[in-house]
Amino acid sequence: MVEARLNTNLEPEVQQILQLIDEGRNFLLSGGAGSGKTYSLVSVIRQVIAENPTAKVACMTYTNAAVKEIEERVNHKNLNVSTIHDFLWDNIKHFQKELKEAIISLANNENVSGISIDEANPIPKSYFNTLIDGIQYKEFLRLREGIISHDELLIVANYLFEKYPKLSSIIKHKYQFIFIDEYQDTNKAVIDIFLTHFKKSERKNIIGFFGDAMQSIYDDGIGNLDEYKGDYADTVNEIPKKQNRRNPQLVIDLANKLRTDGITQEPSTDPNAPNMFNGVVKQGTVLFLYSTDGNIKKVEEFLVANHAWDFSNLKQTKELNLTHNLIADKAGFRTLMDIYNKDQILSYKDRIKKHIKENNIATDFSENTFGEVVEALQQGKGGRELNTVRPTNTMQVFIDGNTELYNYAKSLKYSDFSKMYVDKDQLLDDKKQDEDDENKKGSKRDNLIKHLFKIQNNISLYKSKRYNEFLRATDYRFKITSIASKRILKENIDNLVDVGDKTIEEIIIDANEKGICMINDKLVNFKEKKEYLYNRVKNVRFSEFQKLYEYLEGQTPFSTQHKTKGSEFDNVLVILDNGGWNNYNFGNLFLETGSPTVLDRTQKIFYVCCTRAKENLAVFFHNPNAQVIAKAKVWFGNDNVIELN
Repeated sequence: MVEARLNTNLEPEVQQILQLIDEGRNFLLSGGAGSGKTYSLVSVIRQVIAENPTAKVACMTYTNAAVKEIEERVNHKNLNVSTIHDFLWDNIKHFQKELKEAIISLANNENVSGISIDEANPIPKSYFNTLIDGIQYKEFLRLREGIISHDELLIVANYLFEKYPKLSSIIKHKYQFIFIDEYQDTNKAVIDIFLTHFKKSERKNIIGFFGDAMQSIYDDGIGNLDEYKGDYADTVNEIPKKQNRRNPQLVIDLANKLRTDGITQEPSTDPNAPNMFNGVVKQGTVLFLYSTDGNIKKVEEFLVANHAWDFSNLKQTKELNLTHNLIADKAGFRTLMDIYNKDQILSYKDRIKKHIKENNIATDFSENTFGEVVEALQQGKGGRELNTVRPTNTMQVFIDGNTELYNYAKSLKYSDFSKMYVDKDQLLDDKKQDEDDENKKGSKRDNLIKHLFKIQNNISLYKSKRYNEFLRATDYRFKITSIASKRILKENIDNLVDVGDKTIEEIIIDANEKGICMINDKLVNFKEKKEYLYNRVKNVRFSEFQKLYEYLEGQTPFSTQHKTKGSEFDNVLVILDNGGWNNYNFGNLFLETGSPTVLDRTQKIFYVCCTRAKENLAVFFHNPNAQVIAKAKVWFGNDNVIELN
């Protein structure tokens, strides 16, 4: 079989992987941005299937989009491609007795913070016995009902594989080869399953990892496999892949200055690689721009005038910011962002709830309002004791500026208000890079935002003259029985399209009355369960939601730096602004000082951003000091560091 491979066009790294497989050894392919790791993964899968026609192969990756890409490249009955979460659930979901026992045991373990059930302590072994559907895995968490979500699934799976070695034997028997793409984003609990718990089973199989430690930009990912690496049978054998097929030479040079893992990338020697032209690697441009006023418009104008960038071409040009919060003003959805991300009354509610739990206060507040609970907890207290149940300074400033809203919150029933959870993911989850991106499975958007999306989707389909799609999407389709009914539909949608200054609630009512998008049970339930949030959102202008829709649907040049991972664009503008986030510090990145953890995290996100550029890279730093400018000249070159006046 090895001789047969010599006649193929397999990459050297793939040849090395296949040699390790012949020796029965686990492996890791480490490759920088643009190295073609997915190409190598696909080559390995195809060759393994060709050489082992009866063997089953499992391939796990981070996103549903990556699953689809690999499935399209390798279409074979012996290959199972899925996300890591789906793979684990498919292999443990039938063991319901063990699942129930695992959740109860974990909930009763004080050292496990990820799984807890408040109503009983300890949780009795019979707690889940009356569940009709058993333990289920969904996009949301309702542990009392036996429903676990993404984070809990990993904890439970790790527990089961550690306790039941037979589970590892079952999977090893089922899949002789298991490959994990983008390993650096994988939770350590998952890595432990495959590299620690699997050892308890005497069955043999091969585990292969593909990824890049420099692109580990998510806090829940393992980052690297250093503790598992080695050059012997039961460790992971690393194979570096140094070529870069994406970036021009100047971007590769900059990226190599940022790498800390010993891999120095080189341009691909393949004349057909995207970063080659007429057999020569493209040079590209790298610019470090700065000014004292922080005017991003000035940056864009400079790039348009001097380098012919086109910010209206959303597929070719992207502006990368660290957070959605930094984008909200530019993209026009600031009010909605603040409602979902900066409501200090909700933060105060959480403070009160935490105080009650931590101090084991047994008072029954089920019939009290939030205001009555606050009054009861503050009564008779003074000094430090009173401060623990009063708003913090930040909360108090917000409350003072929103007294009417706070008085309304105090009037709400505490038992309902205390359960309300609001997070920016409920507003912003599932952002597309461009309109051709696919929606992921199970968006975290809440039912109000989903309903507004349905309304705006109808409007967008109609305005873009995609009438057949519009007819399929609108709730009015069931009433279309004649030409007259079509005429009524046209009048209704024409009236709805002109949103003017109408509020979100006015548009919801209009769309319902006109039969375009009917108010459903999910929205009614949302209004009842999250009355406070609904009442805040309903008064925002619908035109602001339309701006949010454009941003999330990939119709703006803006993206967060985390969201852009895995993507590539001709022109990339990186805005170096921490946005008040202490996890990152771009100033210290250039000075190479400060917390090692923050420095490492910042260096990796900067590396990911820079390596998105296929042609031109520009980095903007607001008001840098002389030391930052000096370092920028080392990294970018003297002539490429430009002050904008």
